Amino acid sequence: MDLTIRPATPDDAAACADIYGHYVRNTHVSFESEPPSTEEMARRITGYAARHAWLVAQVPDATTPGGHDVVGFAYGAPYSPREAYRWSVETSVYLEVGRRRTGAGRALYEALFERLAERGYRRLVAGLALPNDASLGLHVALGFEVVGTLREIGWKHGRWHDVMRLQKDLAPGLEGAPPSGEPA
Repeated sequence: MDLTIRPATPDDAAACADIYGHYVRNTHVSFESEPPSTEEMARRITGYAARHAWLVAQVPDATTPGGHDVVGFAYGAPYSPREAYRWSVETSVYLEVGRRRTGAGRALYEALFERLAERGYRRLVAGLALPNDASLGLHVALGFEVVGTLREIGWKHGRWHDVMRLQKDLAPGLEGAPPSGEPA
């Protein structure tokens, strides 16, 4: 598969909103009840990319010479607004329907992790609404460790869902104090 990973721009907002909208409308893996608009997705891309990262995966578009289609995205966001958590990042990855097990999710996440490490972040956190075997498999394969499950914490599509929390050390040597200053 000819896959390119690059930083997202607000121009990618419509494609990201379309991909994510499927998960919001048709699955329990996002607890949002309404898909965000293109404008809201552009705001998120700009906001998260400024301090953390937002990446897209694209493939050549056979219908447009030189064109590309966005087929997935991954981003890092603040884990919590409290200052003590500033070295930790919550991560998410979404692929268009039919892209599972193509390597796109792994490629997006590996590029995201590299970008976040370059910016000085130390720990990654992910939350998976259960059941979600595909996402759990990807996270575990990439070194995330299950640290707990919040039972029946989210109500969507007529039933309660558990949320599994996972974490991954992004930088070795977490024993000491973080570098002075803030993550870039």
